[in-house]
Amino acid sequence: MTNWKYPEAVVETDWLAAHLQDDSVRVFECTTYLRYTDDDPHRPYIVESGRPDYESGHIAGAAYLDLQSELSNPDSPYRFTMPAYDDLAQRFAAKGIGNGFRLVLYSRGGMQWATRIWWMLRSVGFDNAAILNGGWEKWEQEARATESGSSDYSAAQFVPMPRPILFVGKDEVMAAIGDTSVCTLNALTPDLHSGQNPRYGRPGRIPGSVNVPAHSLSNPEDKTFISLDAVQEAFDAVGAKREQRIINYCGGGIAATLDAFLLHQLGYEDLTVYDDSMSQWATDETLPIEKD
Repeated sequence: MTNWKYPEAVVETDWLAAHLQDDSVRVFECTTYLRYTDDDPHRPYIVESGRPDYESGHIAGAAYLDLQSELSNPDSPYRFTMPAYDDLAQRFAAKGIGNGFRLVLYSRGGMQWATRIWWMLRSVGFDNAAILNGGWEKWEQEARATESGSSDYSAAQFVPMPRPILFVGKDEVMAAIGDTSVCTLNALTPDLHSGQNPRYGRPGRIPGSVNVPAHSLSNPEDKTFISLDAVQEAFDAVGAKREQRIINYCGGGIAATLDAFLLHQLGYEDLTVYDDSMSQWATDETLPIEKD
């Protein structure tokens, strides 16, 4: 059996239940919803905050992180673009994220919202964060401690140590096309990868990219990760090699972080995420695209 290379970055529900009263542990819900539309390829979905569901019921003591309104660049034409590193670090600090605290991140409907925040934290140099395996679904199924309303943590000290290699833009992605030392990996569903679904504008994928859908890497019943052996088989099947640089992308840089998180846990070292992904690529007519 393949084991987590970084087991500290994943926690189970029983561990969190036993540490809810630990003052050094801070829990954050990261849920956002995408309501898909068909009328405007430049706006493939409407972003809806998960705060109302959080306020209706959440893990006891957890605070809420709103990716769109609190942690994304408001001046970008895309929905979830990374802010500048110093700016992002200040935003995290204001939410109570910083030195001396261990974070547990979770989300509803899939763990990709939690892994997005986890990847962003790594990009500004914060490594003491973990994903709750199964997120809200598993916690609720097990009838563990919840509460309604809203909670916040006191501000923390956060000294950024940026790792800009963890995100790339369209120029780096363009330069990687045809480069055998790079594997460009699409985390979207097969219909989007093949070009059957035109949700993001021009249908199709970044030329030469391969497909491991993020949703296929978790169990539908409780949203926990599938076994790492099965994850490894999925990446092996599309030819993702450890000696390659792997550029992960999706629609807006969210699902891609779940693939990247699991590649990280398998020991792949040269990993990055295309931040604006197909929201940018498919709407820029100067960029090449292919489909089945």
